[in-house]
Amino acid sequence: MNNNLSRYAWFLCVAVMCYTSFVFYPRWKQPDSEAAISWDVSGYYWYLPSLFIYKDIKQQGFKDSIIAKYHPTNADFQQAIKVDNGNYVMKYSSGMAVMYLPFFAVAHLAAGMMGYPQDGFSLPYQLAVQLGGFLVAILGLWYLRKLLLYYYSDAAVAITLFLLAAGSNYLEYAAIDNGMSHSWLFTVYVFLLLNTHYFYQSFKTKYAIRIGLLVGLATLTRFTDIISLLIPMLWGMESIGPAQMRKQLALYARHFRSLGIAVLCAFLVVSIQLLYWKYVSGHWLVYSYGDQGFSFRHPNFRPYTFSFRSGWLIYAPMLIFAFIGIIPFLRNGKNKVAILAFFFLNYYIVCSWDVWIYGGRAMIQSYPVLAFPLAALAQASVSRKWLGWILMPFVLVFLYMNVWITYHYHKGKLYDPDFMTNRYFWRVAGKWSAPDGTVVLRDNTDLFEGTPKNMRLIYQNDFEKDTGTFYTTKAINGNRSLLIKGGQLTPVLSIPFTGKDMQWIRVTGTFHCDDREGEGWNMAQFIVKLKVAGETDTNKSARYNMLRVQRLLNAGETKDISLDMKLPKEHYDTLQIWFKNVLSNKEVTVDDIRAYGFNE
Repeated sequence: MNNNLSRYAWFLCVAVMCYTSFVFYPRWKQPDSEAAISWDVSGYYWYLPSLFIYKDIKQQGFKDSIIAKYHPTNADFQQAIKVDNGNYVMKYSSGMAVMYLPFFAVAHLAAGMMGYPQDGFSLPYQLAVQLGGFLVAILGLWYLRKLLLYYYSDAAVAITLFLLAAGSNYLEYAAIDNGMSHSWLFTVYVFLLLNTHYFYQSFKTKYAIRIGLLVGLATLTRFTDIISLLIPMLWGMESIGPAQMRKQLALYARHFRSLGIAVLCAFLVVSIQLLYWKYVSGHWLVYSYGDQGFSFRHPNFRPYTFSFRSGWLIYAPMLIFAFIGIIPFLRNGKNKVAILAFFFLNYYIVCSWDVWIYGGRAMIQSYPVLAFPLAALAQASVSRKWLGWILMPFVLVFLYMNVWITYHYHKGKLYDPDFMTNRYFWRVAGKWSAPDGTVVLRDNTDLFEGTPKNMRLIYQNDFEKDTGTFYTTKAINGNRSLLIKGGQLTPVLSIPFTGKDMQWIRVTGTFHCDDREGEGWNMAQFIVKLKVAGETDTNKSARYNMLRVQRLLNAGETKDISLDMKLPKEHYDTLQIWFKNVLSNKEVTVDDIRAYGFNE
């Protein structure tokens, strides 16, 4: 059987990924913290230059020079933690370094021959990580095709490959951020599934060895992926009844030798990390994530999946089809217990991680497993044309959204992974441009875009009569302006206000900065609050709005910036205005504060 359709689909996926990786956004060419070896990737990778170039796996004496030259993060040495014996222990486990190793070796030789610094971070090393990730990703897709063809039709497999590679966040992490662990683990899981299939067909020892090595590698990369062992342990089971369990245990007993070999192989791979920890810290086990951990009693299912900040299915909606596909998969699928047990347990673990805002990327390594219910839905759509026609509009919308997200994440201005809110998302989703003022919705503020009616001035302050350390004679207008220094909160301006006969309030100021703060978390904040009448708790408010002013203010620019607030029904008696600049040392000056009440 030729299976040409799925083969053509694979070539199409490779073409899309190739364009995305090497034309649209070649990450290996980007500087500083946008480079291929930056942020988490630099932490995964740091083992290699430490061990093979600088011969300094403990003290990390070279770290400051590398950070100063290449700026892989925006802050200090985040790739490792200092332990009680004074040595540095890598934050991330070493599985990715093991997989990077052949590409690192080629890059090191190439750097020497081409005249680049052999320091582990020059251009050949950046290219090696991105090219290695790309090759591993397309290899994983090819063998996923081969695996699925054992269970589904050529057409269903073709659809599944295209939906994953072009219509989901797999495209981002296989083509651009492919130094991250997720697409590499995707391929590890493909090989694990494929070798599990082969083992249960023949029970040959070579497949048991491969299974053990792959489970070990997945675990060495992310320790929570030790649950990958569920796949070979539960393969072949279609139910969890007593009879099926007895049959599976009898199978383990008959092939106990193969099981033992697989466990030994897995342990040998994982022991790489144990030996590293013992050598560097003196302890066999080290927890390197600080106060980050899991809340297994209170998993973050809803925010992780549906938050507009970074929700998995909000920004990878194509995977909704995998959930729908569970229905036909339960009817006609094979290996249901292994597939569904792994998926739901992995989903639970991912949602239990306290720092859930990292988004849906942690689900990508489970996509080879989710490909089974996704392919089951594709199979049903092929055999029932009416279902395919119903699903087609959603497929097209989800494909479009994936292109939109990928574009704006890197080159556009509308997608901000740190500050997406529901109001902002629905205003910009699918659009290629938006009015500049729309950006204020990232701070969860109101935005009035109509024509104000019955506008009345209720407060004005030009600071000309104010004195103290919060004011500067380097004024925007007149002789004095309010100076929002770095690391401080300004005094609160309190104005009696009840909002009678008004629906909105608009507070406007004239702002200036010589040097713009570009990091959103550190930007100076413009804050407006309505104090509840008679309330003594200063933390409570009838309404609170905030705007990061450098969203609308460039370096050397002076402009009026307004913050709108829809007045609540709750009774209040005081309008409060202040400014905060506690995380940046870049000063902002403000003058001519005016507050207006108006109606729609």
